[in-house]
Amino acid sequence: MTRRRFLERGTAVATGLAMSRPLSSTVLGANERLRVALIGCGGRGSYVARGIAAAGAQIVSLCDLSEERRDGVNQFLERHAPGHAVGQVTKVSRMERVFEDPSVDAVIVATPDHWHALASIRAVQAGKDVYVEKPHSHNIYESRQMLEASRKHGRIIQVGTQNRSGAYNRGALEYIRGGKLGSIHLVKVFNLKKGGAFHLGDPGRAPAGFDWNAWLGPAPERAYHQHIFNGGWHHFWDYSGGDLCDDAAHQTDLALMLMGDPGMPRAVASSGGRLAHAGDDSEVPDLLVTTYDFDGFVLTLEHSNYPEYMEKTSMTIRQGDEFPFWLHNSTRIELYGSKEMMVVGRHGGGWQATVYPWEVRAQQFGRPCDDEHYANFVECVKSRKEPNADIGILHPSVCMLHMASIAHRIGNRKVGFDATTERFDDSDANALIGRTYRPEYRVPETV
Repeated sequence: MTRRRFLERGTAVATGLAMSRPLSSTVLGANERLRVALIGCGGRGSYVARGIAAAGAQIVSLCDLSEERRDGVNQFLERHAPGHAVGQVTKVSRMERVFEDPSVDAVIVATPDHWHALASIRAVQAGKDVYVEKPHSHNIYESRQMLEASRKHGRIIQVGTQNRSGAYNRGALEYIRGGKLGSIHLVKVFNLKKGGAFHLGDPGRAPAGFDWNAWLGPAPERAYHQHIFNGGWHHFWDYSGGDLCDDAAHQTDLALMLMGDPGMPRAVASSGGRLAHAGDDSEVPDLLVTTYDFDGFVLTLEHSNYPEYMEKTSMTIRQGDEFPFWLHNSTRIELYGSKEMMVVGRHGGGWQATVYPWEVRAQQFGRPCDDEHYANFVECVKSRKEPNADIGILHPSVCMLHMASIAHRIGNRKVGFDATTERFDDSDANALIGRTYRPEYRVPETV
């Protein structure tokens, strides 16, 4: 991609989003405290709730089908976010209770992936703004419906891809925009992580009073299994796109941001499968290499769940003035310009622009971006400005992840994609754009 095309495309995308963005509603005063409900009281939800409370919001409701998890998050917040409304928190099992509560301004959606879209759509239909964990949808259709719902009802949906709020990532973007890398025609995104085999084992018994049918929600009926409920859902297409969608979402989105948010690719091809852990109970690939064709550049996404020597950026590096050992960094991005190359680490890994033989032309240390991302959400709910990771900006990057899975699931084929119609040139691929819903949990066509 040339610098001129990069700048023109970035301007066009930004203008198009601005024209399609009616974020209406009563604006909270600068000193009014945002009242937020958490839907999905797992480990990630507890940390997001703590962060949004630290940004000045008040956590007023905890919603989860598990009483144990509701109580656990409440205790966590009492220890780590004591101002979140101790003694005043409503604890409910049904998210409908949250949507009906007029005192709730916004919700955090931190459920398993297969519930993200429906919970977010129902929230904005009820007049609530949303902070939703990544990946924000289970499939391409759901992401489009979330975007439509956000625009129709004038509500914010901020996605938890916090790299977009990182100062060092914006520094990398400005360096690229300045033309220092030259023309960029190859971008490599890595999600090369360690991992082991997955076996379901003993199904166990559901806790007393636990509504497994409600947990399944949009997914097909299936007997309760303790290892699916306790995180194993990441290994099944009914609930997730695997670690590719869960973790590579960060790097893929950051790569698109650095390339000026070019929109959708025009073709995708995947190769891989369950290779390292063949024969276990997981459905998702432990090795997948995907290639995306854009106008002017190619982006590759390399994903794994087996090599023991790969490491994510440590907290020591994220909090200090040092860089990862890039060769063994699991979650890096490489941009190959005609003049220089750049390596970027997510979540505080920093960036370096280099030429041979490892001459550093420019660099910037990183810091974690979570707190800034939470603060951006709270500020934008009050001001009605577009957040850094608005659903409209994130729609292409989550669709790219689903495209990778689709190309793999239809037999590791290359398929073309029309960004206008959001359809493939392949009937098998089109059949996986959405899913079949149980009637009471359908993501509606009219939002």
